[in-house]
Amino acid sequence: MPQNPASPNQALLQPAKPFTGVLLLAHGGPDSLDDIEPFLANIRGGKPFPPKLLEEIKRRYRLIGSRSPLLELSRRQAAALEKELNATGERCRVYLGMRNWNPFIRETMGEIAKDGVGRLIAMCLAPQNSRMSVGLYFKRVREAQEELGIKTPTTFVESWHREPLLLDAFAEKLREALAAFPSVETEDGPPLVIFTAHSLPEKILAEGDPYDRETKETAAAVAEQSGLTNWLFAYQSQGATADPWLGPTVESTLERLAAEGRKRVLIAPIGFVSDHVEILYDIDIGFRQFAEERGIDLRRIESLNDSPAFIRAMASVVQKHWKE
Repeated sequence: MPQNPASPNQALLQPAKPFTGVLLLAHGGPDSLDDIEPFLANIRGGKPFPPKLLEEIKRRYRLIGSRSPLLELSRRQAAALEKELNATGERCRVYLGMRNWNPFIRETMGEIAKDGVGRLIAMCLAPQNSRMSVGLYFKRVREAQEELGIKTPTTFVESWHREPLLLDAFAEKLREALAAFPSVETEDGPPLVIFTAHSLPEKILAEGDPYDRETKETAAAVAEQSGLTNWLFAYQSQGATADPWLGPTVESTLERLAAEGRKRVLIAPIGFVSDHVEILYDIDIGFRQFAEERGIDLRRIESLNDSPAFIRAMASVVQKHWKE
């Protein structure tokens, strides 16, 4: 005699297929002026910050609203990515962990363990790979897994600097910014684009770190996709240490362009995917003032933040790692 088919209620009692967790990793940023000192202490491994430098950093944060918008933007990115991924029929939950501020990576890993994630994909919100940056995020994840006894199979997205949809997202912002530049007749022609990324100590070159190559590959690919034939690359936001940092700097590049008679420059920070102090102060205030003093009208492309094109790019990267 044939067995009775399972009733709808019986089907509902079947254990759900374990869902995939996606862990987005970011640097973190202070939520208020009072958070700046402990935030910087986290970056320096508990070492106190020189008082003069601490006051300068507080001044910069006051000029951009007395807080970092990074957490809010990263949460919006996570929510939009989760919606995009689940629309494909996958069971997925997106988490957010910060290296230097709340929510810390360890806290988020505890949440992942409680939720019973079947497998985890860890992805840093920095497209170009470096052992000094992305490598440290992944190290924190592995340390938390060991400390908490988490055995969840984990895939680490090492780099996504040439993801086609990421290049599309940057190129879209670049074209919009070039179109918005006032159309005026100048001897130096259209605005010159300077692609930028966060500088790191020069010693990474001797160690064979891929960061310098990958940042320039992203810049070249976005330039090609945007039809640019005349562009430059420079590093920004060098650290306040005695060690030499990757260059050329944006400031030295602007000095040279001013001497050549350049009047219009567009900054395209392809090493960043969100607004934060290196965008809102370093570029929008510091570089703009530096350029203005030298007769240059400097502007920048809009950050990717939670733009639909960027969310699609992140989803594409995750989907390529589903079965790894």
